[in-house]
Amino acid sequence: MSHAPGAPLEHDASAVVIGASLAGLRAAQALRRDGFVGRLVLVGAEDHLPYDRPPLSKQVLAGTWEPERASLVDRAALDELGIDARLGHRAVSLDVDGRSVELDDGSSVAVDGVVVATGCSPRHLYPDQGVMVLRTIEDSEALRARVVAAGEGCRLVVIGAGFIGSEVASTCSGLGCAVTVIEALPVPMEAALGATVGAALGALHGRHGVELRVETSVAAVRKGPGGVTSVELGDGTTIDADVVVAGIGVLPEVGWLEASDLELDGGVVCDAGLFCAEGVVAAGDLARWPFGGEMVRIEHWQMAADMGNAAAAALLAGRSAAPAFVPVPYFWSDQYGEKIQMVGHPSPDDEVVVVDGTLEERFVALYRRGDALSGAAALTRPRQLMSYRPLLAARASFDEALAVAGR
Repeated sequence: MSHAPGAPLEHDASAVVIGASLAGLRAAQALRRDGFVGRLVLVGAEDHLPYDRPPLSKQVLAGTWEPERASLVDRAALDELGIDARLGHRAVSLDVDGRSVELDDGSSVAVDGVVVATGCSPRHLYPDQGVMVLRTIEDSEALRARVVAAGEGCRLVVIGAGFIGSEVASTCSGLGCAVTVIEALPVPMEAALGATVGAALGALHGRHGVELRVETSVAAVRKGPGGVTSVELGDGTTIDADVVVAGIGVLPEVGWLEASDLELDGGVVCDAGLFCAEGVVAAGDLARWPFGGEMVRIEHWQMAADMGNAAAAALLAGRSAAPAFVPVPYFWSDQYGEKIQMVGHPSPDDEVVVVDGTLEERFVALYRRGDALSGAAALTRPRQLMSYRPLLAARASFDEALAVAGR
């Protein structure tokens, strides 16, 4: 290390960002914006320039966008920032003490500061039977090609009623597919939204002609010469299928860090300032840090963007001076022409109070933990929802939130 423990990264030193998705790109851009003029390397496992993932389950899958439209930056912009983008290469190891990153082509990058932002990979289910996942541009293009090849009335089974699975169901329903969604839990999205709001949003499927089967397990996926033929459920029933997609969560991409001496526990463990070692910060889906009295890892687009910016600022400030990363989490999901939004980070067992509309239609619901406002969720009420974001930032009481709602 070229500087003392806890000291800031010198502006003319060298840095590497491992991971060229949203969090990594934002970190690299923020380093330059905040005055870092040294050598800056951006390593990405995919051949593509950094791109946006939310459109993959919506516009790209629907065919209304060409994949290139999801790009977050072009080569000229990276060149203008003086970023050495090494795309199509994976990092295979990190030597924290020696401050060196080894890549899969046998080369190594010696640097003073490191941003770890390799994100997550989807959990696979019956991949040998042709069950698809959706994480990359190639995944989205392959899924669309399979659906189009199956033709009108394509029988699509989605395993998992989380946000990705539900968005795929929504998009493919709009393409004319006969869609069945299988969910092992009693309530879709309960971990993120709680039982009350999760059930209300799960009902969107039925209102748009998509069959949702909850508390249902998958026992097997059958395959014939032409591909998937059916899904056998735990109760012995069978659903005929032309295409099967699994959206059953993700796993942090931390295998390459196993020999690094970083703490790996459900992700890369960081302190409040996002440092996981001297001169090493983490950002995005794989970062696990103390927030709200617990260790959390939050897989949302806005969180990745905010955390990339914060990680860069922390690296330049140094571990001793880096402020705690205390965001107001926010996410959204577009399904069946409706916009689902959430601010805050409520627990599934927080009390829920509907303050606008009804759960059967469009609504705003507030979450209460003790005397505090812990979050707010809305279905196609964007303006109303955002009025609660400043309250969450100020750690307002639930009564203050009710006053804003006119209650």
